[in-house]
This record gives sequence, structure tokens and C-alpha cells, in this order.
Amino acid sequence: MVFKALADPTRRALLDRLRERNGQTLGELCEPLDMARQSATQHLGLLEAANLVTTIRRGREKLHYLNPVPLWDIAERWIEKFERPRLRALSAIRRRAEEEDIMAERPDYVYVTYIESTPERVWDALTDADLTAKYWGHSNVSDWQAGSPWEHRRVDGSGIADVAGTVLESVPPRRLAMTFDAPGAAPSQGPPQGPSRVTFEIEPYHEIVRLTVTHENLADESALEAISAGWPAVFANLKSLLETGHVLPRAPWEMHAELRAEQMARNDGSAR
Repeated sequence: MVFKALADPTRRALLDRLRERNGQTLGELCEPLDMARQSATQHLGLLEAANLVTTIRRGREKLHYLNPVPLWDIAERWIEKFERPRLRALSAIRRRAEEEDIMAERPDYVYVTYIESTPERVWDALTDADLTAKYWGHSNVSDWQAGSPWEHRRVDGSGIADVAGTVLESVPPRRLAMTFDAPGAAPSQGPPQGPSRVTFEIEPYHEIVRLTVTHENLADESALEAISAGWPAVFANLKSLLETGHVLPRAPWEMHAELRAEQMARNDGSAR
């Protein structure tokens, strides 16, 4: 399905548009491509079926987001094993050259999963300190009221928080939004645009739940790479816990241990 979706040049052009600026409406996608809305809707439907595009409703608007996970899976299976060092070097050179010409917007990330559960159980899994410790390897600690602080604390007894922030919106069991930043970061030390923001949206559909995480205002492409590996791993463990009663036999983020180790090393230093 992914290869079929990518075979059409129009669909590739739509993906390129979302790569340039995520979160566009149908009209915004159609305008520069001189494409009828009906034609664009059909192409976007195929991209959604291939899980290359996901949508989120904001009021009356329907926003489209690029989902990089299927492309990452293809890269891991067909390319990464054999050409990873060389391709990463070429990619870094290309990004530096592009950044000399234009100032890219801060990237956003959207990930969607479907879980056989209820909205209430999914909400508890996101906000209960004991449950998050089981599938995330950290405890999410807060009273989860809008305006309250929250922390993503290690479960090794150190009490170190690797992420901290403020609860921006709390509407159980449907929507939770919060800032997502390094603990103890002063405003003057952070990016001028402020910390990144994470929003969880929980939508029931019969006996299943659609869980969407939107991570906005990321600092740079390195941050995007890190959370693109992190959120699918966390959601996979969460899905397993709610559907089977136990987490995966091996923590999925161990596949990207170097990214996790870098983050924890930075926070170890700041905690001293």
C-alpha cells in the first residue's frame, strides 16, 4: 500500500507540501498545485489509507499531517542496514546547505495509534504515575489541572526528571496538552519560540480508541529525529499494556538507545 501510494507523482507532491509545512488544510494543499479539491481529496484518501498522512480536526478545519513512520520502516528495512553512515553524512551536508538559503520553520510531529480500550483507561494510562512507570520507564507526576506543573521522573529512585513542563489543558478523558521541556530550563536558556508542546487527543470509536499525539514547536531536526523514534516506541508499549495486560518483552526504545542515553546524560549533569 505504501509503495502504491508513493508511485503517483501527484501524491508525492502532496507529501512534499506537508514536508515543507505540516498541518495544512485541503484548500492550502490544493492552491499551489492547481488541483481540484475533489482530486486532492481522492489522493489524500489513498495517502491516509497507507498511513502516510493523518488528519486532526481543529474546530471546523481539518488539518493534514505527514506521518513519517511508514517511510522510516522502509528505510530501516531496505536502506539503513547497509548505507546508514554514508546516507546520514550526505543528509547532514544537504540540510546544512539548505539552511544557508532559508530559515526553516520549527518542525511538528503527529503520531496516531488505535487501541482496543476505553477513553477512561487511556487517560489513566497517560496520567497515572504507576501506569506510566510500567510502559514508559518514567512516572508522569502531576495533579493534571490546567496551570499545574508536571514531571517525567525516572523510576530508579533518583527522583531525576528528564522532562518537565506545565499542564496547558486538561479535559478528561478526551484531551491533554502540556509544555515539554528540559527540567529547570530558564526562559533565557531555551529557544526564543519557547518550549515544545505535546497534545494528546483521545477519540472513542465503538470498542476502540484513536489516540493522537501532536508534538509542536520542536527546536530543530535533531529533536524531530529523537521524538520520531520515541513516540512510536512509547505508544507500542502502552497499546500492549492496555490490550494484553503486559508490556512488550523488550522496551522498544532500546532500539534507539543512543538517543535516550544522550538525553539522560544531559539531565544527569544538570541534576548535580
